[in-house]
Amino acid sequence: MDLAPLKFLFLDIGGVLLTNGWGHESRQAAASEFGFDYAEMDVLHDFMFNTYEIGRITLDEYLDTVIFNQPREFTREDFKAFMFAQSQELPNLLSWLIEWKKENPPIRIISINNEGRELNEYRIKKFKLHRLFDAFISSCEVGMRKPDPGIFRLAMGIAQARPEQCIYFDDRSMLVEAARKLGIKAMQHKDFESTKTILEKLKDEPINLHELNGRGNL
Repeated sequence: MDLAPLKFLFLDIGGVLLTNGWGHESRQAAASEFGFDYAEMDVLHDFMFNTYEIGRITLDEYLDTVIFNQPREFTREDFKAFMFAQSQELPNLLSWLIEWKKENPPIRIISINNEGRELNEYRIKKFKLHRLFDAFISSCEVGMRKPDPGIFRLAMGIAQARPEQCIYFDDRSMLVEAARKLGIKAMQHKDFESTKTILEKLKDEPINLHELNGRGNL
């Protein structure tokens, strides 16, 4: 049974709608801006960031270990402001999806994203993501992070949806594959036009699993 009507659109946020909240490019920019050793910071980041993303520690606790483990010539407030300012909207897709959703009211849109709580809350409010999403499955709130299959199962459980009723977009191929292994029709987001083309084709016709997965690199 490969054909099913689309009922739920699952979306990653960082790399799809917005820039990543605290990716390596942002961390490198911070090292340059504030004058600390990036390599040293990145080792500590790798130890701590997953724990932050699943909500076990606060942003301040993450910063205590990764940045403010020694005296600094800059303040915590200035550093946090820099972190938050790295979040920017990527071109076109967010505004287009808000209008697309209005034209397709039966379809529910749910985020599945890895994000620490303070960054997650800032980005939802700053970019008014409630205009698009009906629910947020954020790692910091559910204690799991992608590629853990449990976070995808939780999203489907909350949606009360079967895998074949869902499509998922993520910019990372490994996470696309993690969702696909559960039977979700998962697609790699590469740019606005290719994702828009897929969604426009889906709104009036059933999803064909084999056809879509064959176009997974559109």
